[in-house]
Amino acid sequence: MDAGSYGAGFGVGLRMWLLWILLLSLLSAVSAAADSKAVTTTLTTKWADTPLLLEASEFLAEESQEKFWDFVEANQNIEGEHDDTDQAYYELILKKASALLSSVQLNMLKFALSLRAYSATVHSFQQIASTEPPPKGCSAFFSVHGEKTCDEESLATLLKTAQERPKPYLFKGDHKYPGSNPDAPVVILYAEFGKPDFQRLHQVVLSKVHEGSVTYVLRHYLANSSGKKVYLSGYGVELAIKSQEYKAKDDTQVQGAEVNATVIGENDPVDEVQGFLFGKLKTLYPELKEQLKELRKHLVESTNEMAPLKVWQMQDLSFQTAARILAAPAVDALNVMKDLSQNFPTKARSITKTVVNSEIRREIGENQKFFKGTLGLQPGDSALFINGLHIDLDTQDIFSVFEVLRSEARVMEGLRSLLIETPYIHDILKLNVQPSDSDYAVDIRNPAISWINNLETDHRYSSWPYNVQELLRPTFPGVIRQIRKNFHNLVIILDPTQENAAELLSVAEMFYANNIPLRIGLVFVVSDEDDIDGMQDAGVALVRAYNYISDEVDSQSAFEAVVSMFNRVPIGGQLSVGDVVKVLEKKFPYVEVSSVLGADSSYDSNRKEGRAYYEQTGVGPLPVVMYNGIPYQREQLDPDELETVTMQKILETTSFYQRAVYLGELATDHDVVDFIMNQPNVVPRINPRVLSTSRTYLDLSDTNNHFVDDYARFSTLDTKEKSTAVANSMNYMTKKGMTTTNRHDDGYIRPVTFWVVGDFDKPSGRQLLYDAIRHMKTSNNVRLGMINNPSAALSAETSRVARAIWASMQTQSANNAKNFITKLAKEDTAAALERGVDVGEFAVGGMDLSLFKSAYEGPKFDFLLSHAAYCRDVLKLKRGQRAVISNGRIIGPLEEEEVFNQDDFLLLENIILKTSGERIKSKVQQFGIEEDRASDLVMKVDALLSSQPKGEARVEYGFADDRYSAVKIRPKEGDVYFDVIAVVDPVTRDAQKLAPLLLVLKQLVNVNLRVFMNCQSKLSEMPLKSFYRHVLEPEVAFQADGSFSPGPMAKFLDMPQAPLFTLNLNTPESWMVESVHTRYDLDNIYLEEVENIVAAEYELEHLLLEGHCFDVSSGQPPRGLQFTLGTESEPVIVDTIVMANLGYFQLKANPGAWILKLRKGRSEEIYKIYSHDGTDSPADSDDVVVVLNNFKSRIIKVKVQKKPDKFNEELLSDGTEETDTGFWKSLARGFTGGAKTEEPKQEKDDVINIFSVASGHLYERFLRIMMLSVLKNTKTPVKFWFLKNYLSPTFKEFIPHMAKEYGFQYELVQYKWPRWLHQQTEKQRIIWGYKILFLDVLFPLAVDKILFVDADQIVRTDLKDLRDFDLEGAPYGYTPFCESRREMDGYRFWKSGYWASHLAGRKYHISALYVVDLRRFRKIAAGDRLRGQYQGLSQDPNSLSNLDQDLPNNMIHQVPIKSLPQEWLWCETWCDDSSKKSAKTIDLCNNPMTKEPKLQAAVRIVAEWTDYDQEIKRLQTRVQEGVNHTSGKQQGTGGHTEL
Repeated sequence: MDAGSYGAGFGVGLRMWLLWILLLSLLSAVSAAADSKAVTTTLTTKWADTPLLLEASEFLAEESQEKFWDFVEANQNIEGEHDDTDQAYYELILKKASALLSSVQLNMLKFALSLRAYSATVHSFQQIASTEPPPKGCSAFFSVHGEKTCDEESLATLLKTAQERPKPYLFKGDHKYPGSNPDAPVVILYAEFGKPDFQRLHQVVLSKVHEGSVTYVLRHYLANSSGKKVYLSGYGVELAIKSQEYKAKDDTQVQGAEVNATVIGENDPVDEVQGFLFGKLKTLYPELKEQLKELRKHLVESTNEMAPLKVWQMQDLSFQTAARILAAPAVDALNVMKDLSQNFPTKARSITKTVVNSEIRREIGENQKFFKGTLGLQPGDSALFINGLHIDLDTQDIFSVFEVLRSEARVMEGLRSLLIETPYIHDILKLNVQPSDSDYAVDIRNPAISWINNLETDHRYSSWPYNVQELLRPTFPGVIRQIRKNFHNLVIILDPTQENAAELLSVAEMFYANNIPLRIGLVFVVSDEDDIDGMQDAGVALVRAYNYISDEVDSQSAFEAVVSMFNRVPIGGQLSVGDVVKVLEKKFPYVEVSSVLGADSSYDSNRKEGRAYYEQTGVGPLPVVMYNGIPYQREQLDPDELETVTMQKILETTSFYQRAVYLGELATDHDVVDFIMNQPNVVPRINPRVLSTSRTYLDLSDTNNHFVDDYARFSTLDTKEKSTAVANSMNYMTKKGMTTTNRHDDGYIRPVTFWVVGDFDKPSGRQLLYDAIRHMKTSNNVRLGMINNPSAALSAETSRVARAIWASMQTQSANNAKNFITKLAKEDTAAALERGVDVGEFAVGGMDLSLFKSAYEGPKFDFLLSHAAYCRDVLKLKRGQRAVISNGRIIGPLEEEEVFNQDDFLLLENIILKTSGERIKSKVQQFGIEEDRASDLVMKVDALLSSQPKGEARVEYGFADDRYSAVKIRPKEGDVYFDVIAVVDPVTRDAQKLAPLLLVLKQLVNVNLRVFMNCQSKLSEMPLKSFYRHVLEPEVAFQADGSFSPGPMAKFLDMPQAPLFTLNLNTPESWMVESVHTRYDLDNIYLEEVENIVAAEYELEHLLLEGHCFDVSSGQPPRGLQFTLGTESEPVIVDTIVMANLGYFQLKANPGAWILKLRKGRSEEIYKIYSHDGTDSPADSDDVVVVLNNFKSRIIKVKVQKKPDKFNEELLSDGTEETDTGFWKSLARGFTGGAKTEEPKQEKDDVINIFSVASGHLYERFLRIMMLSVLKNTKTPVKFWFLKNYLSPTFKEFIPHMAKEYGFQYELVQYKWPRWLHQQTEKQRIIWGYKILFLDVLFPLAVDKILFVDADQIVRTDLKDLRDFDLEGAPYGYTPFCESRREMDGYRFWKSGYWASHLAGRKYHISALYVVDLRRFRKIAAGDRLRGQYQGLSQDPNSLSNLDQDLPNNMIHQVPIKSLPQEWLWCETWCDDSSKKSAKTIDLCNNPMTKEPKLQAAVRIVAEWTDYDQEIKRLQTRVQEGVNHTSGKQQGTGGHTEL
């Protein structure tokens, strides 16, 4: 409404408002009118409802364990705190949580509770509790190292004996009480907090924690769960319109004119539309005439039946829809977009009447250049960015979007609480401060390195060119240029007595012998004692021998001698003095060995230096290999690896040199080694502690007015406030004097802040401080502060130096304080103070001594007490331990003897400047604040940004303009806001998902939102052929009486009744859902025949655990390897087979802790698990534990290795039957989650395995008849395998009765379409995909022949013959299409064009019946080949039009097909009538000429069909009567149990 309409006075506004409310309520409720048909969909969990209180606690646990425990303390027992309605309970939770959360986070909590995002977390603890298992009659209990009780008295006795039993396994998500003693026994309390039982036991165990006698862990456990289920959201529901080309029923549609409502004149006194009397309304509210007209138009259009559009009407639909959205007021635009895109089929006709003005077209065109250039988006593509982070709608579900929102909110609120203005916050967010994985190098210009060769001076390289310009000369790719310059330097640091020394030296020798342009240097790390006898120590002997030979001959000969010494060492042995002596005597028979090797040898140069160089560079455990000073990773030291990696580095570095030569940075007369060593990545020392990428940071994102000199106050602060108080009170030393009272400073921001932590009254603490000061004096970027961590109780005697430092910082000028503290850090000063010399003796010139003395001798130790408490509680240091804190990053605690010297400070400074310091500094400079605060701000912002988990880089985007073609929603002033950009074509599936997501975001947080239209022109078909609902709510909803409203659901109201619909669920990648309890056929929803509502209910059956598996030694996926997943008590609940594509496997699980193992049998005999990643157990533990505790996707990586004695064995053997039967018998149980516990398997020759897929009631009816026809024609036992994903609940309920009646076995198999395999969107095509793409992984390895029989087939022969048919080595056999019915020639597409040339005279086969030799199929990796080919072809929407049939025919040259005799499959469409009498099976193919419905054709073509149909109907009636009979006693069981 525009402002004018309010002029009519308040009353009208109110009435109009009521009218709108009325309108909305009518549209959102299922109106009771007889013709209103609706479809609703809900999705629930399999597990029982989890209390919101516990879910809220898990939300807080992700903020911090402190907040979790504060929340638990506040809600120990909330029985009487609310008036029993759900709403009061919910509001109580929010009230308690709001004390711990900011307003943005509170909104996030509401959203998390509405999503039920933490229900899985709470349930995972429930599953862990059930494996304990809980003791009888306890609603809460303790578990002490495996012994359980719920009686608080007996806790003490259990604790006494606890240490005899092993400690329990603790998971990453466990809640450990802060301040628990890590060495004490572990007490796990399983309880539901908020209940009286919890409070009782909690108090008992807390008293034990305070004594320091236990580690306390809390796990949620509900003793009696309600029968309710959790209603999920975050998924989409599609109601797609089905093609009715081959009708299953008569549905002639009356072709009418346009809808008649528009014919009624505007002055009609009644003019009723959907219950609104518009004639009446117009007379009552003449001033609202325009709005009523709009409302009426909206209602009329939404009743319109879907008459088809002409092609010329569709061309501009995308732009017209965008114009409609942009014409709406900004507040409603998203609702309009949601309405138009989600109900597009009924809206399309009216949208075609919209006029698009030229400005919109022009601006969209301009913007599309930007979309394409900067974001890589074509017209019609869509994208979403939150604060510049790209959210991929195809792969990221709402749960990962929620994570992004939360972590962004944390950073933005942190920056906000540092008092940074909102506009700057987004600038700072865009800084990329993630630690770069740049390789640091150490200086190799050191005399300790013995160089074997020198390319620039050695005679053997004299023929090589010398000019660096040679680098620019073109060569073949991969050729290494031979230039007489030391471009490439390899240094090997080794201990000669270690086993692998020989291998490394032989690689070096290979490089040298083959004239690779590589300068090689050796550093021997041996004993550095003064008078050591080489005749006793092999390492020392080797060094002296090497030195002797290089002095006597040259370094090459010395190297050759060393290699021959190592050649004498047996494999796996160690170098001995004997080996050295033998070689020396052979080469120099005349020399006296003991004078060379003995204690007073004169060939001792470099012996001590080698060890010193190794220790000074800090390069990590021996042996170390460095290329141009950059150490290799451990796994690259394997000899083969070393060779390839080095060659690779030579080639990579060549391009770096080429650039340097080209830009003139490197010339022929420069020393190349100096050039390399002056690169910024070269540091004097590599400290793994500094370089490690797993880092911990202080939380400095707070502003307060607390200081450390008031200890009483300081001790009450929380962690974050303590850190801020320490920062507030810190005084700094800098290079140009100190920036406190008098400034010798020119406003310089220092981006690197070091806090040195240690006991400055102990030598180790002073040494650290002294090194820090020495570094600070060399750098303008650094400021240095000190925190004292006393080793002993505080007294005047034990804190002399610390107090003197503090006093001088408080009272003296910058320079004087700095010089004085430098003096104090020296050992002789400390010793003198210890002896009682007066501190005044050490004063430096210009100090104000009296002022210093009064501060030094003052009675207050508060700052020392505060520092000590800070070190203990926040830095988690033991007394006197040292640490360094650089811009909030904690490096420490340093070990007693650990060296952390000036070089390490330099390295630390380098890293900070490189990753974050410089960038943040240049941003902070723009704020124009004084340098103290600016340096502080750099430190605090760095700590905040760097502590964020490493994510994707943020995208910088620019747009031409957003005046006409974007929906803009401005944020609320002053608050922190999320910057959200969406690019979308309003008539795509993405728009259907995006609109509701953006609506929820808008309600959830403060957004600056811009939605850019990215339309496609010249559409030739309907862009959206389906209705869509995305189920998502920003917070929990309640009914009028205060109870929870029935969970989130998708509602399709007022749907057109003519079309035939099919219902699809669009869920996050890792969810497996199944349809439960509905009598309607969800594959064929025909609303004309429905009373009023089709209620589809789905259940989340499994959460997938996916993974990739590789064999370490070959690097290949181990095809056919099997994994099982289970618990301690039941080790095999599900299992799976590894594919060759990406080594992919998937396991069906649910929230809880699971153990992954190799399957007993071949897998376990041949392989062992080598390592695993992404799991919840340490990488070296034998048990692979995986905890599923949220709804997000979980992908793990497993590496396996063959056992040494099984190196030549294969998993998939082609071995003869006799040798293999033992193996196959060991696999008797199928691994598909067990539909039935099988009877012991008959001899495997004696079962016919038949696989089939069906969807929709009609095809399930055909399927039952097909089964009956198979069973009537064979004496052999039959086992049916059905694809579970698409079966209706009715079929799943009936099949056990049918199995019992006719005596067959069956199993339901399922497999989730892997996310990396191109997705199909149409249900029919997905089902076709399942027929062919996963044959190698759907069935247990024990099944070696499977027959596929289409659901609409009738069998007239014994299928045993087909199973035993000789396929002559082909993996599968198909029947070719009949050629005998001549009148159909025009429809035989394989006779011409692509297929005729591709098949090259071979037959085109039909996919209704085929036999697969699974053993052969797996052996030749047919499944992997088919998936690979499918991946390539399916990107083109026009290829593979009959996916299941075209794919094997297309692959006929790679995966051969054995053609079955024609009589195996007869179908009337393609075969003539005379051949029908010999038909073994009859298929009801569609007839493209007559389009005859299936049911009609079945009755007409197959005589016995009706009898079969009647027989099954009689059984169904009997079963139904039986069910009705027993349902009085119990509700019907839900089929069979699964995981």
